[in-house]
Amino acid sequence: MWGKVWHFIKEKDLLQPGDRVLVAVSGGADSVCLLKVLAENQIGLALRAMHVHHGLRGEEADRDARFVQGICQRLKIPLEIVYRRAGEYARENRISEEEAGRILRYEALEEAAARWEEEISEQASADEKQDRGAAPKQRPVQIAVAHHQDDNAETILHHLLRGSGLRGLAGMRPVQGNRIRPLLGVRRSEIVAYLQEAEWEWCEDSSNESGIYTRNRIRRELIPCMIEKVNARAVENILHAGELMGQADHYLEQQAIHLWKQLGYTEKSDGNGEIQRAVINREGFLAQEKIIRTYLIHRMLMLTAPEQKDITAKHIQLIESLADCAVGSSCDLPGGLRAVRSYQEFYVEHRQRMQRPEPAEVNIPAPGEEPVRVGDFEFRAFFRENGVEIPKKEYTKWFDYDKIKATLSVRGRQQGDFFTLPGGGRKMLSRFLIDEKIPRGQREHILVLAEENQILWVVGYRIGEYYKITEATHSILQVDFYGGKAYG
Repeated sequence: MWGKVWHFIKEKDLLQPGDRVLVAVSGGADSVCLLKVLAENQIGLALRAMHVHHGLRGEEADRDARFVQGICQRLKIPLEIVYRRAGEYARENRISEEEAGRILRYEALEEAAARWEEEISEQASADEKQDRGAAPKQRPVQIAVAHHQDDNAETILHHLLRGSGLRGLAGMRPVQGNRIRPLLGVRRSEIVAYLQEAEWEWCEDSSNESGIYTRNRIRRELIPCMIEKVNARAVENILHAGELMGQADHYLEQQAIHLWKQLGYTEKSDGNGEIQRAVINREGFLAQEKIIRTYLIHRMLMLTAPEQKDITAKHIQLIESLADCAVGSSCDLPGGLRAVRSYQEFYVEHRQRMQRPEPAEVNIPAPGEEPVRVGDFEFRAFFRENGVEIPKKEYTKWFDYDKIKATLSVRGRQQGDFFTLPGGGRKMLSRFLIDEKIPRGQREHILVLAEENQILWVVGYRIGEYYKITEATHSILQVDFYGGKAYG
């Protein structure tokens, strides 16, 4: 199997000699196999490992962390263990613990990869100062995750049942940004056989046995039923279908790019040179097949806001319907976008952008005093009462009043801004904006509420862990924002 994995790595160009690779290791068979295979590389990889403890499963999770520590010591690979509160995060964001764990795991991995990049950058600067010459430019740190073919089949079925388009039905990609999936060319049974033959152990996660998660039900009930009662090669056939879907998606995307050159154009903003508007000829657009029209709309959105992730199939349908609406019709879209029908064209554009917010200091009131209004913000303080629930509103937030020691400010971002994370770590605001895929043109218009450089609230996004309400909180600062969306 070792040779099969490395053939896949070479075929998909996942790794190159000297690459730096951060390996996600849970302690399960898949990640142990991935770590072992990469550790036995012959191309001079620099490896580090990360284990994320989600604060779930009690002693079993502690056991997993100790096991991964032992494996990394055996392979002489540096390991970082980070702790995240997946249960709390799930409750706060009203998502499943499974989804919360996935989000927090990738967040931790991205943070570690960014720190590694900073280390390399600092070392390169030090070398230049000492006249050692600049080091050869390296590729970004790669994050290796242990998804395999069975995981991919589950993903395809999951997307199918959720009503995904062709892109979702294509399943997992071997490369996704800085994430790579070296085991995507092998089955789970091959992984287990490889470890057993090498007499390597792994940990079993009891949550994988649970039937409360959709993917677990697909893995443990649906796929085995398909194999036993429909077709013994069900997984292989699902993967083949996913490959065909991927090819179809790629073809249609290329067709849309070709048609766009004939039918569309872009207009740039005078201020920063970024694309302000993507325009397409209405008659030429309506002459296309419906599926091509969908891909043309995706093209317009990609050109206008390439990092926008909140556009859904419903929005795509809304944009397409504008082509048959009266001249001047429009619809607002997430991320400060809107679609507009003009005489012979229709287009997707950024709504008028806000100016960078002017900084303002906030003298917060004492508990029981009259609220203080600063711009679009209102601040009030009160003593905590038993049984009062924390509001779930997007633009109303509670903070621990007693933890605030300095004057607060409402402003745009500044160099050095950070907020605390579950477990006590820090995240730089600049990295957060990148990870959230907030378009570069919008980052200067983000509003923050901060105490010096420590952020209480990135308005419209998240609050810092340090200021959250706990059982020990006596006084509460409530902040309401009345400006609607925090950027234009």
